[in-house]
Amino acid sequence: MKANREQITHKLKVARGQIDAVLRMVEEDRYCVDISNQILATQALLRGVNQQILEAHIRMCVKDALESGDPDGKIEEALALLEKMAQ
Repeated sequence: MKANREQITHKLKVARGQIDAVLRMVEEDRYCVDISNQILATQALLRGVNQQILEAHIRMCVKDALESGDPDGKIEEALALLEKMAQ
């Protein structure tokens, strides 16, 4: 992985903490809107991490593939991920 490993790891640990908090909220029968807001916050964090990883992939892996003269596989991978993100 070419993205900043420390930064990504930290953000994923934060997301894990948010998911644990959502589970506790469900177990405690907390207010639905509060649970939903926490889920939305976790999703936003994960989307940001995914975007950061994809950006690093394009900047490094796809760029390296372009420079080596064999970009098709890496470009197709990136396009497939972008399509999934748009859904």
